[in-house]
Amino acid sequence: MKSFDPSAIAVRTAHFIGGEYLEVQGPTLDVARPSDGRVYAALPVGDASLVSHAVENAWRAWRKSGWATMAPRDRARILRRFADLIAADAATLAPLEAVGSTRPVRDAFAWDVPFTAEGIRFYAEFADKIGGQVAATDHAHLGMTIAEPYGVVGAIAPWNFPLVMASWKIGPALAAGNAVVLKPSEMTPFSALRLAELAIEAGVPAGVFNVVQGDGRTTGDALVRHPLVGKVTFTGSTQTGAAIMAACAHCGTKPVTLELGGKSPQIVFADAPRLDDVAQRIAAAITINAGQVCVAGSRLLVERSIAEPLVERIEQIVRGLKAGATWQPDATLAPIVSGKQAERIDAIVRSSLEEGARARCGAARVSVEGDGAYYAPTIIENVTNESAAVRQEIFGPVLTVQTFDDEEEALALASHADYGLAAGVHTSNLGRALRFVRALEAGTVWVNRYGRTNDFIVPTGGYKRSGIGKDLGKEAYEANLRFKSVLIDTIV
Repeated sequence: MKSFDPSAIAVRTAHFIGGEYLEVQGPTLDVARPSDGRVYAALPVGDASLVSHAVENAWRAWRKSGWATMAPRDRARILRRFADLIAADAATLAPLEAVGSTRPVRDAFAWDVPFTAEGIRFYAEFADKIGGQVAATDHAHLGMTIAEPYGVVGAIAPWNFPLVMASWKIGPALAAGNAVVLKPSEMTPFSALRLAELAIEAGVPAGVFNVVQGDGRTTGDALVRHPLVGKVTFTGSTQTGAAIMAACAHCGTKPVTLELGGKSPQIVFADAPRLDDVAQRIAAAITINAGQVCVAGSRLLVERSIAEPLVERIEQIVRGLKAGATWQPDATLAPIVSGKQAERIDAIVRSSLEEGARARCGAARVSVEGDGAYYAPTIIENVTNESAAVRQEIFGPVLTVQTFDDEEEALALASHADYGLAAGVHTSNLGRALRFVRALEAGTVWVNRYGRTNDFIVPTGGYKRSGIGKDLGKEAYEANLRFKSVLIDTIV
């Protein structure tokens, strides 16, 4: 198991523009470690002038470096080298990721860093695979579509998986020939800077990948509104996503990719194979990263006849988790990103209990040495679709339980007024599984599993207020291209 001394991790509190660090005077934000609440850095807040400098630099680099016009195979070769450097840098990246985020160092080594590298590698292979096509026209005409990059892509990444989410943004954008200005979350800003350094080392031209630091209200808003930003990609809350979409509409009707909130159901039928495995799957889906996952399986819908034995198994699993700092290799329950977020989780739980729900376990903060924020895995029963814990995205380790007697009732419970990001179906009946795959209003449906694999070709994205567009897959690559139609008369 890996462990490290958090006080030994040094961070650069600067922007990364034009291939080098840029330190500027001005307002800063305190950045605290979620594991112990300790402020360990002061983050510069990039204002509109700084953002404009970064975007203009990216635009010039995109135009002059030849990144978009070089042989696609050469661009792919650079990105593969970038991926190799990320994988080889795990000893630096994993502790850097863990110290200031909710990602346990054990998981950062085993999953976050390799997944980030493999995501870049995956999109590198698209660089020379998609380039438009010849259209079917009559013999007097030659019709075709040509794929072209937008120019500068503005990317805003969330705090829950800083490295991985950044790679989802920069991988397809760079592979498609764009320049990128990335704003990481102000709560987890530093691992993105190391990615930018490695990109330059790999051969990405200076200025093609930039990082601006700051908050959403100032820095993020200036980025999405800048006239030279041709496309915006964002992962985060539904409320912020709506504001970004409105800003893009007012400032050039630029396209957006938004992966937003979720309140995803896990539907378990009595014929689900191996109840112990199902329990493990459901427990993991709500406690990985302490439930701070957009696709967290936060609503358990279970056939009444097996509800008690299944929930009993889940309870036993989650009660055995150990809260601890991300640098402690034996910890199995991550911290909540901030005290404010832990208070929000608790407020939603308390509101549901006041409405008549019953907490089977948890429903309280966990005391751990230091001032970190931890919340006990919580199972809430006796809820309805009107309960606060069912309606609202909690973004914490809180699982609600509802029972059903037939398929019709299960589908009715699964439907959510606002969200449609993901869903899980657990059954041995293939026909039923396919019926639910078609009927569920969700961008991703997992059957007899819950969560992604390393199959990057499968896209992710939501229905309803859970977002628009797709990350991952061919769809994410194509979203970073614009297609020009050409029609030529061959007889003149």
